[in-house]
Amino acid sequence: MTNPHTPPAAGRPAPKWARKRYVVPALGLAFFLGIGAGGSDSQPNDDAKPAAAQARPTATVTATMTATPTAKPEPAPTVTKTVEVEVTETVTAKPAADSGSSGGSGGGGGGSVYYQNCAAARAAGATPVRRGDPGYASHLDRDGDGIGCDWG
Repeated sequence: MTNPHTPPAAGRPAPKWARKRYVVPALGLAFFLGIGAGGSDSQPNDDAKPAAAQARPTATVTATMTATPTAKPEPAPTVTKTVEVEVTETVTAKPAADSGSSGGSGGGGGGSVYYQNCAAARAAGATPVRRGDPGYASHLDRDGDGIGCDWG
């Protein structure tokens, strides 16, 4: 086993890390010298004012403007859209006296009036439509409380 602390043989070149000990500091020194040389101005500063400055006349320009009233903006025209709803109402003879067999729990309404949707029922002036009234149907009662078209 060889001793790791022995110096290298005389004929071998120095290891790479040993060469870096000289090259890296030399490059750093050259870099800082370059920054120092580049930081100085090669042209003289002419910021000093001449000793005998002469007074010269100056001109001042003043502009006066008068504000003119602008026209008031016209309001945008209001557009109203009218929707026509056709209501079909069939009138027939009233049924005979209620037999009472339904017990009031039926989903359909009485009579033969049919409203396709709540807009048609509102147009006919029949809202709110209650269970048992002519024109009541379960599709008009979305919350199932027995009163159709009772919202907005």
